[in-house]
Amino acid sequence: MSESTGTYRIGIAGMSTESSTFAPHRTTLADFRVGRGDELADRYPFLTDWRLPDGPEVEFVPLLQASALPGGQVLPEAYDTLEAELLDRLRAALDEGPMHGFYFDIHGAMAVEGRRDSEAGLAAKIRALVGPACLMSASMDLHGQVSRELAGTVELLTAYRTAPHIDYVETRERAVRTLVHCLVQDVRPVRAWVRIPVLLPGEKTSTRVEPAQSIYASLADAERRDGVLDASLWVGYAWADEPRSAATVLVSGTDRSAVTGEATRLAQAWWDARDGFEFCAPAGPADWCIAQAFGSDRRPFFVSDSGDNPTAGGSNDVAWFLGQLLATPALVSGERSAIWASCVASAAVRTCVDAGVGADVEVRVGGEFGGSESVPLAGRVAHVQRDDRTGGDIAVVRTGGISAILTSRRKPFHHVADFTGLGLDPATHDLTAVKIGYLQPDLYRAARGWVLALTPGGVNQDLNGLDYQHVLRPVHPLDADLAEPDLTPVLFD
Repeated sequence: MSESTGTYRIGIAGMSTESSTFAPHRTTLADFRVGRGDELADRYPFLTDWRLPDGPEVEFVPLLQASALPGGQVLPEAYDTLEAELLDRLRAALDEGPMHGFYFDIHGAMAVEGRRDSEAGLAAKIRALVGPACLMSASMDLHGQVSRELAGTVELLTAYRTAPHIDYVETRERAVRTLVHCLVQDVRPVRAWVRIPVLLPGEKTSTRVEPAQSIYASLADAERRDGVLDASLWVGYAWADEPRSAATVLVSGTDRSAVTGEATRLAQAWWDARDGFEFCAPAGPADWCIAQAFGSDRRPFFVSDSGDNPTAGGSNDVAWFLGQLLATPALVSGERSAIWASCVASAAVRTCVDAGVGADVEVRVGGEFGGSESVPLAGRVAHVQRDDRTGGDIAVVRTGGISAILTSRRKPFHHVADFTGLGLDPATHDLTAVKIGYLQPDLYRAARGWVLALTPGGVNQDLNGLDYQHVLRPVHPLDADLAEPDLTPVLFD
């Protein structure tokens, strides 16, 4: 506690994105939304005037938080610019007094081109400035990666417990409150870390379904054990070719035996369940998915075009599924109808904007970043939207029964309103193909039918078809007949 003010000071800073090392897209500085100082207030609604309402003895010092839509690897110059500013802001704050605690706000699966384990490297630089006495905590996506180096640097790590993620604010608050508790109670937590040699995509590990549902529910049981402060499990991120890519468990607390025991139990549960993880929706090739939609009378019927999902790190420029729709006679004739969302195609969008609604156009779609071959699309401009906050200019091109949504910037489509705002209603179409994996909550509630298409892209569900060079092997399911692993936790004091 500061002798001059009688309060603890906790710094807040971080960088967050999810980076597929298999996607050709690169995340630039312009892709990051950067908040500085008081601009970060909306990110932490549980704080009032940078204090916890029930903990006025703690003052939070917001520095910088930068977030980007998942995509390809971050360009080194973009990362270096953000890191330099973050550390400069931290140095300036330290000139006003020491940091007793530090909250590290990250995703956990950021990859910088040509480098490894970006978050652990940033954590180490922060540690070097705040000193060994400063207690650090971090909140992470459950698709983040917890390397041994990160676990050794940050005393308190916690992760989301839902996929799809509906508890991100709750997780940030848990990270902050556990940190405050340890500061006020003068607790230096011990933690037990286990790497589990299992690497699975989020579409097979959704907490909506078993076995992930029950295993994640058991985290609350672990935390009820005396001597345990937090128990967290990371699925990991399957599309990062890094040594740290795997599932991990980290349990923190005050009792070595308790944290070790719970970490072992959780790791064993995940390992034992490895063969039970299946796709969270019926899955198959594109033609099968289209046939499923046509054979159903349930509307809206969604098809997840999963291989190029931008919120999992896909480049959002793969037009392969559009090609499948254009090769379907019932759609070309207009007998059947489909929506396809979406593809970055900046030149095609400019053509549509210039031509105007009602004009006939011939454009090429796909390959903006090199993610696929382009596909010819001839049709009528059905809708134009200018200056969307995320997607920039957006155009809908209709050909036969197909409405293709094209954007000038990468944009996920997670809400029914994303479609109706463009004059498209999924409930009146035979299928709505959207670049997504598991359906996000709004689409999930709306769906009357749903299948997952196994399509190509930087987040391809066929992990065995990806060219991994750096993932630690053996790992399930890339390697067959794995021996029982040593799941003995690594203990950090």
